[in-house]
Amino acid sequence: MQDILGRGPIGVVGLGTIGQRWAATFAHAGYEVSCYDPDPARWQTFQSLRTTLADDLQRLAPAKVEAGEIRFSADLATAMAGVRFVQESGPEQLPLKQALLADIERHVAADVVIASSSSALLVSDMQAACAHPERVVLAHPFNPVHLMPLVEIVGGKATSPEVVEQTRAFYEDLGKKPAVLRREVTGHLALRLMGAMWREAIALVESGVASAEDVDRAFCYGPGPKWTLQGSFISNHLNAEGIESFLTKYGKTYQDIWDDLGDARLDAPTVSRVSKAVREAIGERSDDDLRDQRDAGLVDLLRVMSQRAAL
Repeated sequence: MQDILGRGPIGVVGLGTIGQRWAATFAHAGYEVSCYDPDPARWQTFQSLRTTLADDLQRLAPAKVEAGEIRFSADLATAMAGVRFVQESGPEQLPLKQALLADIERHVAADVVIASSSSALLVSDMQAACAHPERVVLAHPFNPVHLMPLVEIVGGKATSPEVVEQTRAFYEDLGKKPAVLRREVTGHLALRLMGAMWREAIALVESGVASAEDVDRAFCYGPGPKWTLQGSFISNHLNAEGIESFLTKYGKTYQDIWDDLGDARLDAPTVSRVSKAVREAIGERSDDDLRDQRDAGLVDLLRVMSQRAAL
């Protein structure tokens, strides 16, 4: 993929929270970045964040090359002129996404890969209006994008397998940790895993088993650290004399738990009760303080993971 890019400019379409952090990430890796958003105010917001984002990236992984230039245009044709790869991060609305991807196509060369950051939409649906759907692929990051390594990659029905592999190689070279899906599913990988865990977390709070604070504490100081370093499969493999032994010894226990898992519906009463429980857990701490604490902690944690993680 690096050969295809030729270190050419990367186009970032959509300069909201996701797009801003993608732009900082690409620039930190030495790429020239050309950004587009129909709202010039997004560029001003990004300008106020650039130093903080660059500092985060530098602490996480000191740059090996000089940072690339980042420019902006509110005109899509101008912004996409000459780019060699596009990271699209527009709103999660299918008709808008279909029109946007088709519009991007008209302003880039025929061999330019268009990667969507979409977290909820399927590639096959998004690429439906494209003249060259074979070069449209999903590359879904995790928040905060400039720090979190995961990028989920999957092609749609019309996506070329070569494009999927080229995209994986590009993000790998960027220092990310790509995970490739073999077929499309709603929510991709990580959101489905989070959704399963979070459904039970909400059910436990709703049924009065524990407070939101204690449910979070159970995860953070229970499976969380081990799963962070090794994932669930390898971690459980080490919890016995191998995975076969673990499944034999604890299979019934897990089956009993699965059979007893709660259900959660995000109706208005549940939203109200869970929101109240989370506010109680947060207490007097501000969102800005929590976010700063999270990002600083992520840098330290991810640096350890880069040396100690099994995957």
